[in-house]
Amino acid sequence: MPPPKGATVPRIVREATSSWEGDLARGSGRITATTSGAFADLAFSFPTRIGTSDGRTSPEELLAAAHAGCFAMSLGNELSQAGATPTRLAVRCAITLDEVPGEGHRIVDSQLEVRADAPAADDAALSAAVVAADEGCPFSALLRAAGADVTVTAERA
Repeated sequence: MPPPKGATVPRIVREATSSWEGDLARGSGRITATTSGAFADLAFSFPTRIGTSDGRTSPEELLAAAHAGCFAMSLGNELSQAGATPTRLAVRCAITLDEVPGEGHRIVDSQLEVRADAPAADDAALSAAVVAADEGCPFSALLRAAGADVTVTAERA
């Protein structure tokens, strides 16, 4: 995602930690955002990763949140640069983890669904901004480089 006009963005490094105790089937882990402190000790486990969450997160859910957040920022930037600053963007991301024959489990798909409240953007401008946002979103690029499909659908709020 390019920086807003006139701004420069330094190299960015963010950190998180994870711990795990026990075997895969019965063990559990914790994830903490160490750079920001925004969250600490988020619990996760294999059963809650592949079944019901029971109030616990998963690496895939965190990736979905990160991709949705990154894309929302990228789209907001693209619309603003086109003179159509959005009132609100709601982005839902669904990450799919699946078994790939001969490779094991892989992230195979990320589906982004956007609801855009951008009154100054006509349909063509919104579509162009969505394409540019996807091209500029570092998480979209990362997932594609890893072989995952990334799809984006957008509608007006």
